[in-house]
Order: sequence, then structure tokens, then C-alpha cells
Amino acid sequence: MATHKQIIIIGSGPAGFTAALYASRAHLQVAVFEGSQPGGQLTITTEVENYPGFEHGIMGPELMDVLRKQSHRFGAESIYETITEVNVSQRPFSVKTDRGNEFTADALIVATGASAKLLGTKGESTYMGYGVSACATCDGFFFRNQHVYVVGGGDTAMEEANYLTRFASKVTLVHRRDEFRASKIMIERAQKNPKIEFLTNTVIEEFLGEELPSGMRKLTSLRLHNTITSEYTVVPADGCFIAIGHEPNTKLFKDILDMDSTGYIITRGKSTYSNVPGVFVCGDAQDSVYRQAITAAGSGCMAAIDAERWLEMQSHHH
Repeated sequence: MATHKQIIIIGSGPAGFTAALYASRAHLQVAVFEGSQPGGQLTITTEVENYPGFEHGIMGPELMDVLRKQSHRFGAESIYETITEVNVSQRPFSVKTDRGNEFTADALIVATGASAKLLGTKGESTYMGYGVSACATCDGFFFRNQHVYVVGGGDTAMEEANYLTRFASKVTLVHRRDEFRASKIMIERAQKNPKIEFLTNTVIEEFLGEELPSGMRKLTSLRLHNTITSEYTVVPADGCFIAIGHEPNTKLFKDILDMDSTGYIITRGKSTYSNVPGVFVCGDAQDSVYRQAITAAGSGCMAAIDAERWLEMQSHHH
């Protein structure tokens, strides 16, 4: 038998929890499906200094915990399962989880966020977690006094390179072109850092390493390809961080909700309405431009208000 909630929120970052906070304070029954990364992308960040209200900054995981508890205080419920199937062809909507449980809802709020992109290069998955990482703030600590590489040319890459110099003895930033799309201020900051060097017009052809007797494996070097001279070189590397941007976690809604070519869900005007009445979208799943914790939280508030007003309208229709 399916469990019914007035509002189901899919995703548990700043957008999902803010939506939960507003909806539960409006006396609606709310379930937040926390999914495969409870707390979202902020749980893999260290210090968050740009979230208003925290003068001295706050740790990402701590901020998410505060938001979670704040929404629970007003009756929102967290369900630690991942939604694998959504049916919005009839109301109430229904969803199924990875544990085979079924829930129904009068309205859905999509707050599934985005995830780091990977290169897909040979050896990348083999050494992921064994020297290859997509999160400097999670793993930088393990590379004290070592030489690490960062791949990318945007703000993320510059930020990660800078962050890694706290631990690493040297950081080499690898970029396939000779121009960066990062903002001027971030490029200058990286250029001024004596621990950072730049390797442009270069791509990683392969991640190389060794199997250790313990059955573990370890990244030891990178095979690089110069896109101008076409020559290949193998360089020793203790670690490599992939910082080439993000993609929205919206596969669940393919062919259900309108999306742009990258997969960001399209919302109507300045609202959080999707093309399906009763389905609202907030946070990084619909925002390819700002992608900040505070803008995600703001849109979560909007989604809850949109959903609440929409539900109110439905009750008058019947």
C-alpha cells in the first residue's frame, strides 16, 4: 500500500530543505527523499563563507544539518531512500524508491541538484578514490606535501587548485586550451600562488598506477598529450582532481519534464512551475547560471509557496 503525503520533495540540498521548511510551516505533510547524497553538494564542501547569516562561515555538512533539523522541527520528515521512478500522468502522483517502496503525493517538488562531471578517460574509474578525485575539499587532506594535478579551466578548477595548495607541495593545473573561461579574479589568484603551475594545450590520455600487494591500487602517473605538438609524455602524479563542471541530476524526468540541451529543467517565467501542473522545480536542477547555496535556498522557498498556492487552488476546484 502506498504512503500518501501532500508534498514529496526529491532531493536534500539547500533547495530541498528550504522547500521542506516553508511547506511544513504551512501545515502541509512533507516528506523529503534525501537520495544518494543526503545534504547534497554542500556536504562535500568545507567552509561556506558566502551563505548570509553566518558571519564567520560555517562548514558545509553542518549547514545542511542545521537546515535539516530546522525543517524537521516543523514536521517535515526525511526518508533516506532514492526515488527511482516517477509517475505524473495521473493524480495523485506516485513515486517508487530503490527499496521498492511506493509513495503518492498531491504535489512534487524536484530539488535533485547537480553532480560533478568526469573525463571518462582510460583509468579514471580504476583509480577513482585511489588518487583520482572530483572533490578537492573532501580529499585534499590526503595529499600533504605531494604533487597533485587539477584538470579544468573554469572557476571550479582555479578554486580547487588554490584550495589544494594548503596541503600539496605543488599543484599543476592542466587545461586543454590555452585560454581559461574562469573569471579574471580567480585566474589572477591562481597565477599569484607560487605553488601553482599551468600546463595548457594538454589533455590527460590515461591514468596510470600500480596494484599494491594489499590488493589496493594507487595512482602513480599521468599520460599527457599535447594538443599542439601531438607529443605524449608520462609524468609522475600523486593525485589528480577533476574540476570540469557539473551536470544536473535530472535523468529521472527525461521525457516527463521540459529540459534544455544540457538537462537543466525549464521552469516558467520567474516561477518554479514545470510544464506538468503540480510539479515544481528548484535549486541546481533548474539553475545552470548561479548555482549557489543561497540561490538554491531562495528557489526552494519559491517552490514551496508555488506548491502551497497551487494545492489551495486545487481544493477550491473540487
